[in-house]
Amino acid sequence: METTAGLTFRDATDADVDTLVALVESAYRGDDSRAGWTTEADILEGQRTDPEGVLAVVRSPDSRLLTVERDGRVVACCQLEHRGSYAYFGMFAVSPTLQGGGLGKVVIAEAERLAVETWGVTEMHMTVISVRDELIAWYERRGYRRTGRTTPFPYGDERFGIPQREDLRFELLVKPLV
Repeated sequence: METTAGLTFRDATDADVDTLVALVESAYRGDDSRAGWTTEADILEGQRTDPEGVLAVVRSPDSRLLTVERDGRVVACCQLEHRGSYAYFGMFAVSPTLQGGGLGKVVIAEAERLAVETWGVTEMHMTVISVRDELIAWYERRGYRRTGRTTPFPYGDERFGIPQREDLRFELLVKPLV
C-alpha cells in the first residue's frame, strides 16, 4: 500500500469488485457520468464493464487493479497488465465529481511508476476510442503518443456497450517510461 497526496493506492481484492464496477460505470456511462468530462454516454449506452470482467482482472497473475482511496472512500482505479517489455493501462476511472481537479494526473503518474518498479517495463500502452479527441489530448499532455494503429470496436458484444455510432475503433497510444 502506497500513500501519495492524501491518497492510498492498493491492489483491489474480490471484496472491491462491486464498488469498482460502480465507479467505472459512473465515470463513463449514464447520466451520472455527465458530471465529469470522461463520459462516453453520447457514443455508447449499456455497460462499460461487469463484475466478471473486474474480478478477472483482480485475479489475473499478470495484472493488478490499482484502487485509489481518499479518506477511506474509493475515488479512482486503473488496470495495469504486464505484457513483456510494456505494461497495458486500462479501466481508468476517476469519480465524476472529482474529475478536473488533478486526481487523474496523480493516479496515472503513480501507475507508470509502479509498472516500472514492479515489472521493469520501458513503455506503457493503452487503447482509447479514436473519436474521444478531448481524452486523447489529455493523454498526449501526459506524454502519450498516437500510433495510428487501430483495432475494431467489438460491435455486437454488449459487454462493451451499445454503440450509438458506426465509426468506433480503438487507437493504440504509447508512452516511453524510461
